[in-house]
Amino acid sequence: MFPYLLKQSGYNKRLRAVYPLVCQTILALAACCPSFFDDLWITDATPVPCGMSKETVKRSDLAGHANYGYCASHSRWYWGLKLYLVCTGDGMPIMWCLADPKIGEREVLAALLDNNHHLIRNGQVLLADKGFSGAEFKALTETMTLRLLRPDRKDETYRNGNLGRVRQWIESVNQTLKAQLGLERHAGRTPAGVFIRVAQRLLAMAAGIWHNWQTDVTSKRSLIAYDH
Repeated sequence: MFPYLLKQSGYNKRLRAVYPLVCQTILALAACCPSFFDDLWITDATPVPCGMSKETVKRSDLAGHANYGYCASHSRWYWGLKLYLVCTGDGMPIMWCLADPKIGEREVLAALLDNNHHLIRNGQVLLADKGFSGAEFKALTETMTLRLLRPDRKDETYRNGNLGRVRQWIESVNQTLKAQLGLERHAGRTPAGVFIRVAQRLLAMAAGIWHNWQTDVTSKRSLIAYDH
């Protein structure tokens, strides 16, 4: 029945080749869920470490793509990339990209939104972190008919407060990617390898959320039934 079994090198080669198909499948699953049409989307960035030792940094094929960045939530430095994710309230991925952690967050998110402007609906609310502040970035989102909602900074007058309970949504999405789907254990060693391994995990989460909608599970992002 199986006259030819792929070795690891052949499997990785085919896996990298289907990267565009994986991205299309994620978006197709998202469009099939009611949450895709919600007025509120959420966004955040999370580290994707790609190496731990100095020798890895010197020899890695990711040189020129990965860089050193600081993870505030864990109070540590890392070498790798940064995942920017725009998703629905239940965690369904809508837009995402990987970027050098030294590039400004507002610059990366602006490019991500501009590249996917056809997915943005008039009056869409985007919940972001307070790091996405600034008059220039706000003006850019307004030109895209996006309403930016973020926590107030200490040097600003009161507008939205800290939005702590709502901000926990995106934090829990990142935790699902890291804890249950092994985002930080992707084992990618090349740009294409890292990209497809991150896409695999986003596709797994999207498939789980889609299936939970089909089976009417209360917690749409619960992957316990598939975590074996």
